[in-house]
Amino acid sequence: MGRPVTPQVAADVIIELLDYPGRPIVLIERRNPPPGWAIPGGFVDVGETVEAAAIREMREETGLQVELTGLLGVYSDPDRDPRGHTVGVVYTGRAHGTPVAGDDAGQIAIVDPGSPPPLAFDHGRILADYLKVRV
Repeated sequence: MGRPVTPQVAADVIIELLDYPGRPIVLIERRNPPPGWAIPGGFVDVGETVEAAAIREMREETGLQVELTGLLGVYSDPDRDPRGHTVGVVYTGRAHGTPVAGDDAGQIAIVDPGSPPPLAFDHGRILADYLKVRV
């Protein structure tokens, strides 16, 4: 019996910026299709833990060294990503400093999580879940 065909796994982080008033979050404008604003994140590499992928992706896309503070949720709707079935593991995190766009991020936005621009994928739903548990 061969290996099953399974969805890809992505790791995303809602990053709270501690050096800014009101603890805004970081969004990226995607450089690659599909276009739009998104929570920073990316695919988990083979041989990498999801947590390590989350920290790596944050460094690559925002230049920030992020401390993960919790697991927000796992998002697995097969239609959440137009590129194909992707399971998103979404963390909360925090960081000091000023983010700088890199890798797949065309631009960075520092936003109030209650007033984001229109978001790609299911990131509006994810952000709504985050706002329910934000302390």
